Formats: sequence, structure tokens, C-alpha cells
Amino acid sequence: MSTGVITITDTEFETEVLKSEQPVLLYFWASWCGPCRLMTSTVNNVASIYGDRLKIVKMEVDPNPAAVKHYQVEGVPAFRIVQDGKLLAATEGAIGKDKLFSFIDSHLN
Repeated sequence: MSTGVITITDTEFETEVLKSEQPVLLYFWASWCGPCRLMTSTVNNVASIYGDRLKIVKMEVDPNPAAVKHYQVEGVPAFRIVQDGKLLAATEGAIGKDKLFSFIDSHLN
């Protein structure tokens, strides 16, 4: 069970996300994205609170076009919740800590 944010690429996507035994919060970001920088501490906070029951995975959009295309990411920051290889929920844009926690809680068993 992970308690931190894991940074992956398209190469690790299948193993780390699609075949994960835990639900996954997939966080898409970009180095040039100001709102993404603002979300970093919130995502780390999510990892410290939910890390025992949710895998938090971070993917930079530009070098990972396959995952971006697969989850139809149109803007960053973007979040996807995936469980058993299936997309459960999606949201895009910077959101506050409370809204992100609510987003996760409403889809986490």
C-alpha cells in the first residue's frame, strides 16, 4: 500500500493504474501549468490522508500522450478516479482541497 504520490509514464500506466489492486487517483499535470503548481500541496495532502486506501498517481501530460488520449484530458490539472481498470469519475481544472476530498469520497468505497 502506497502512502505517497507516484510519478509514472505511459510505460508504467497499465501496471500502476489499470492493474492496480487499489482504486487510483490519476493526476494529470504540466510543468508550464500555473494551476498545477498550486495543486501540488493538495495532491500531497490527499496522499497523506488517503494513501492507505487509494493509490495516487501523477502523470505529466506532454511526454505521456497515450494516457492523455485514453482519458480524454483536455485541460490541466485533471483528475481521474480509476478502479479495476474502469474510469469512475473525472474532473478538470484547479479545485480546492475540500472539493477534491469530496470528489474522492463520493467515489471511494
